[in-house]
Amino acid sequence: MATGEQAMTEREIARALARVESAKTVGLGEAAALLAARGPELERLTAVARRVRDAGLTDAGRPGIITYSRKVFIPLTRLCRDRCHYCTFVTTPGQLSREEQSPFMSPDEVVAIARRGAELGCKEALFTLGDRPELRWPEAAAWLAEAGYDSTLEYVRATAIRVLEETGLLPHLNPGVMSWAEMSRLKPVAPSMGMMLETTSRRLHETMGLPHHKSPDKDPSVRLRVLEDAGRLNVPFTTGLLVGIGETLEERADSIFELRRIHREHGSIQEVIMQNFRAKPDTAMRHVDDVPLEEYLAAIATARIVLGPGVRLQAPPNLVDLIECRALLDAGVDDFGGISPLTPDHVNPERPWPQIDKLEQLCQDAGFELRERLTAHPAYLDVPWLDPRLKGHVDALRGSDGLADPDARPTGLPWQEPDGGWETSGRADLHTAVDTEGRLTDRRSDFEDVYGDWAMLREKVRKAPALVGRALGSSDVASALRAAEVHPAGLSDRHALALMTAEEGPALEAVCALADDLRREAVGDEVTYIVNRNINFTNICYTGCRFCAFAQRKTDADAYTLSLDEIAARAVEAVDVGATEVCMQGGIDPEMPGTIYADIARAVKSVAPSLHVHAYSPMEVMNGVARTGLSLTEFLSSLKEAGVDSLPGTAAEILDDDVRWVLTKGKLPTSQWVEVVTTAHRLDIPTTSTMMYGHVDHPGHWVTHLQTLARIQKDTGGFTEFVPLPFVHQSSPIYLAGVARPGPSLRDNRAVHAVARIMLHGLVDNIQCSWVKLGPETCVHVLNGGVNDLGGTLMEETISRMAGSTNGSRKDRAELEAMAALAGRPARQRTTLYEAMSRPAAVSA
Repeated sequence: MATGEQAMTEREIARALARVESAKTVGLGEAAALLAARGPELERLTAVARRVRDAGLTDAGRPGIITYSRKVFIPLTRLCRDRCHYCTFVTTPGQLSREEQSPFMSPDEVVAIARRGAELGCKEALFTLGDRPELRWPEAAAWLAEAGYDSTLEYVRATAIRVLEETGLLPHLNPGVMSWAEMSRLKPVAPSMGMMLETTSRRLHETMGLPHHKSPDKDPSVRLRVLEDAGRLNVPFTTGLLVGIGETLEERADSIFELRRIHREHGSIQEVIMQNFRAKPDTAMRHVDDVPLEEYLAAIATARIVLGPGVRLQAPPNLVDLIECRALLDAGVDDFGGISPLTPDHVNPERPWPQIDKLEQLCQDAGFELRERLTAHPAYLDVPWLDPRLKGHVDALRGSDGLADPDARPTGLPWQEPDGGWETSGRADLHTAVDTEGRLTDRRSDFEDVYGDWAMLREKVRKAPALVGRALGSSDVASALRAAEVHPAGLSDRHALALMTAEEGPALEAVCALADDLRREAVGDEVTYIVNRNINFTNICYTGCRFCAFAQRKTDADAYTLSLDEIAARAVEAVDVGATEVCMQGGIDPEMPGTIYADIARAVKSVAPSLHVHAYSPMEVMNGVARTGLSLTEFLSSLKEAGVDSLPGTAAEILDDDVRWVLTKGKLPTSQWVEVVTTAHRLDIPTTSTMMYGHVDHPGHWVTHLQTLARIQKDTGGFTEFVPLPFVHQSSPIYLAGVARPGPSLRDNRAVHAVARIMLHGLVDNIQCSWVKLGPETCVHVLNGGVNDLGGTLMEETISRMAGSTNGSRKDRAELEAMAALAGRPARQRTTLYEAMSRPAAVSA
């Protein structure tokens, strides 16, 4: 019996039942009341759950179909750093030694199980293992090192590839807690992944003697972060609850609501497992009663109603008696999960799988058809959910309805990069046509669903004052200015915020004047610029950045991709007009190979060896890391060897994850951005630094962002400049959806550039303004308030122009120099690294 069950009154249960029977929404307290339903009340509850389930199956185009996956269970390692009180799966190195077993299964052992499963018609290879055993057990770390792997997760990746290539089974990975970067590296080798949430109860984690105490990976906040990262990465994810481990009804309800929240925001939870606790001998919870069947059924039915018809709901058929599987169906499940004809349930070895023919008959008696599915449900078997490298493996096993083809038998297929030879396609003239014809549509074709639930985002921003409006800071600008005059880079949070929020008039003018004095002290009066060319080699992108108007689906009217020959030709054009740099970035197109980044750099250097290649944001770097399987250091080194000379520090947006996860769905988190740029700096690859502001952020975020950049620069010295990027709103999805505000004001622009100069004084000498985003008039303002650089001539600029910027795509030298002259300053051309250079007389740009 769940704690608090008796506290629910019959009246509370009746009220909650009446609401769901009337198809009304329920809150947390009402869901807890539903969880307490028993007897006749439970029958009413399950009747509603069945109606919700049946409606969902009809909507999915599979009325009356219950699914399962024919699988093999691969316990890659039974070592774990956690100490869950109910687990018999986990063992110790000593016990393994006594049993003459290795800390990990060997690759050959894994493939042998998978191959035998394929012969028996299995299509899924379920990898289940303990969390990061190398962090607890030296024996695990030694085994991995001897085998040539840095971590358990790297070994998981390698064995998954072998299973794909040698057996054709589809890996489903359950390796426990993963970081954003680790998950992005595993996505190309598995159609789906999973990790049970189990519970959101902090009490069970923090209280001595309770099930998750001293289990770091069972921290609910950590597990929720994994689920959210899976959503951001478009990873089809299986999760669920472990019912009856000591959680209260309120905690159980909260767990269900958290799963609903995450799925509504990301759409990535492909199925929710409601697993009943069963006590096992030789565990700390061996004397705890199994969860009663009625309580379990109430949990299933409540989850079905709260999660809604669109979520697939699973209950393991081996954790109840076969006859009780009918009760699971009656409570609203539509999936029985994985069933193996070969391997036991290693987590619950005392509970054998039901015979599939008997389960089929039970479903038939209940009016359903039992059908085999693949490891990922049909809705998740295409881009962006499925990595293109897995498409051949999936297509070989799925039928026309997306479920498993009953006649298909797995066969090993190569796992490899897509063909590196791609052609120019789509609207390849967009770099010029964007100025003459504009974009053909005002938004991408999947606007309504690719970014998540817009209504939920609007509500999230509305309820979070920290994400809107202007932060309240000290009004004592005079005191902050005195502090800044003494130690500009050492400002307190309060003083920095006071300067950042200085009101128009004398206060703001004083801040800008101080910034200009510091600019003069750091770099003198010359305004610098570079003759360069942007090449955005594709705008096909599936990361789901909510602010980006540049990204397109492959079939959109404005979508394009440039071939290597076209990129090289544009580099030659740049050299012909005197450019010294080419800046290259593109969308994250999953159909391009991970080698694209090095291939492009080599193509440019082969025809224009004199060009400085300034290329690839940290997001593109991490895409390359995930797709090639190289470490971050190895991948950056490979780019350097291919000809990349520096990286743009874009994809920073605001270095605060609360803001980032409103702005973007799939971009890298703050910590990963920091790791990319600091690793680049350690490899002597310089980067720029940026900040995009004026959307759902506030001045407090701007200050924190600049402090983060300052800390990095103190450590590495690798930033060449800081470039504030005002949000261009006109065609931005997040603005069109009513979530973001329409960009920064003139006051904001002046304050950001000026305070950046102040806070980065002595650390980053060069503060650049973006003429394509600000326009010439505002550039003159900020040139008189701390800015010393106008950026580049660009030659083409599609990102800002597609977002609605009206300031053109190119400037020639004369136009940039005229801008400097309006500010009363001389101008000179520079290199990427701010070295002086003589101006060629024979060319113009």
